[in-house]
Amino acid sequence: MYRGALAATILIVDPDPEGSAELTQVLVQHGARVSHSATGKEAIERLEREPTDVVICELALPDTTGLELLSSLERLWPGMPVVMLGKNVSAAEAMAALRAGASDFLPKPFDTDEIVYVLNKALTIVNMRLAHPPPPSSHERTGIVGDSPTMRQVYATLQRAAQGTATVLVRGESGTGKELAARAVHDASPRAKGPFLKIDCTSLPENLLESELFGYEKGAFTGAAARKPGRIELADKGTLFLDEIGELTLPLQAKLLRLLQDRKIERLGGTSPINVDVRVVAATHRDLEAMVERQAFRLDLFYRLNVVPLWLPPLRARREDIDVLVQHFCKTLGRANGKPNISIDPAAVRVLRSQRWPGNVRQLQNFVERLIVLSTGSVIDEQDVRAELSRQVRFATQPGTSRLQPPTAAEASPEETGAAPAILPLDLEVRAAEKKALERALAFTKQNRSLAARLLGVSRSTLYAKLEEHGLL
Repeated sequence: MYRGALAATILIVDPDPEGSAELTQVLVQHGARVSHSATGKEAIERLEREPTDVVICELALPDTTGLELLSSLERLWPGMPVVMLGKNVSAAEAMAALRAGASDFLPKPFDTDEIVYVLNKALTIVNMRLAHPPPPSSHERTGIVGDSPTMRQVYATLQRAAQGTATVLVRGESGTGKELAARAVHDASPRAKGPFLKIDCTSLPENLLESELFGYEKGAFTGAAARKPGRIELADKGTLFLDEIGELTLPLQAKLLRLLQDRKIERLGGTSPINVDVRVVAATHRDLEAMVERQAFRLDLFYRLNVVPLWLPPLRARREDIDVLVQHFCKTLGRANGKPNISIDPAAVRVLRSQRWPGNVRQLQNFVERLIVLSTGSVIDEQDVRAELSRQVRFATQPGTSRLQPPTAAEASPEETGAAPAILPLDLEVRAAEKKALERALAFTKQNRSLAARLLGVSRSTLYAKLEEHGLL
């Protein structure tokens, strides 16, 4: 985590030397390391040379516009927070900047408390993303790919869901492509020309998450120097994607319920309801039904979210899609890594198909990209795959799994084993797998429960509830 008020490296992109000097002085006083560029070209050149945590960018630049530079930064350094500044800027222009991907917008002349608050929030998001990296969301790097009967059912449900306005709840294990499915629902819907905004419910503490979702009025808290719309307002006439909805606290669940019931919200510090026209798509890998039983998730909210359930199958349930996924990744990731003509031998694909993929499509994607980057020829062969498998790479999606291995008899498909696997009741299978994951995480961290919670991607309170449920406390 960052230490001090603003112990970070910040790049100011502003052609006004006096304004930049004033802002630099404020940031340095709060512990930041600050550099300055007067043009968009200089900014990109500096970012290529110097690691930077946050960019503060003026809307009006001599060689480009702030929005065009923002687009370039999103493409070249995805995830880097960009705070936009502007003088005499209309509310519509400010909202356009936020919809284009800016983490915040501040008017000139700026308020010192507010800019420190905004930058601290941006740095908090960066730290949370580093601790819990989100899955890749670009269609160029991953895709809902596959032609198995299971996936054809997913496509059909997705297309039907897209045409309506009902709330969609996307469910599935980590790495199955839930964000991609949510975006596909938006792109195929009548709202496709409207905004698609995402909030990762694990990436912010409760107080910051609430202000990001609902916005705030001037003076609502220290640093709130001006009214600011939340993501729900910014997604008006479009789609709001709430990733990992199971992490919402009960107070935020109550506020979200009002949005779904009444299509109204109130900003923090506000007293007047605001009408919004937004479609909500939520996603989770949590067992929401079990959370409802433990009173960790509201039953009425669950019913409101679960109007159209969309289940994404794990990769082990559609092993026949591995071939087409591997070919897809070779094409897209080969091009992204400067090897557009790379291919993979059928024998190598058979080895990949024989492995466990507990991290699902995301894990397969990462492995194929590693093969592409490390390959010395134009064809990835069986020996390349086996050599990489022997390195016993630990995958972040499964902290207790030290290597990829062939599927066990219970996991392998009938055509791979020559016999049908033993089948237990689903609830017993799920409970056994959950308990095993908890035991493995505790063993791996030597009973450090805080670290185990981070590795498992859950809060400490969720971990303790699970440990108690399985008699592991």
